[in-house]
Amino acid sequence: MRNRKAVTAVAFAAAAALALSACGTGDDKAGSSAVADVSAPPKDKAATVLDQPFTKPNLVLTDTHGKEYDLREATKGKPTLIYFGYTNCPDVCPLTMSNISLAKRELPKADQDKLQVVFVTTDPERDTPASLGKWLSAQDPTFTGLTGDFPTIQAGARQIGIGIDAPKKEKDGTVVSMHGAQVIAFSPKTDKGYVLYGEDTSAEEYTKDLPKLIKGEAP
Repeated sequence: MRNRKAVTAVAFAAAAALALSACGTGDDKAGSSAVADVSAPPKDKAATVLDQPFTKPNLVLTDTHGKEYDLREATKGKPTLIYFGYTNCPDVCPLTMSNISLAKRELPKADQDKLQVVFVTTDPERDTPASLGKWLSAQDPTFTGLTGDFPTIQAGARQIGIGIDAPKKEKDGTVVSMHGAQVIAFSPKTDKGYVLYGEDTSAEEYTKDLPKLIKGEAP
């Protein structure tokens, strides 16, 4: 579902906290209705430009090399895409990362080097630095993967209006992580999260927008 071009960060945060995707369950009716409450009719752009940008999360976690990673310091002044998900997700998470990876390959080499893509796990108990690194390498070896304790990750997600719940085991033994499936783009000029993408954003749409995001422009 596409939101209006400009929405307030407060309104989006309220909706996103409820609009969690249960990766692999095939049932997101509750989330869809929550988004619809603050949505406008479909538009012709994938991007939702926020009129009140988010401050970059104050997150210090562990990267795939087992080293401390300060999100704000490491990505300061760099165009950055941040996504919260987990490696055992069978659908939304790998598709989102794949679409971003495909779009990134279309950029000139200099711009590829500038773009930071950060994947923060919502399932830290299973997503160890090693397993997270292996999974991301199959998508793009330059992507940054972060893990840590769940309360810290959850608090960081909330700072940019993304709700996540602790992983839960279903009756069939499947472990499901409920999480908001939005990608937030942060400007290299202001370090603010000013553009949002939903889970239905295609590789072609990212390809169209990334050159502008690299410059800190509105798509």
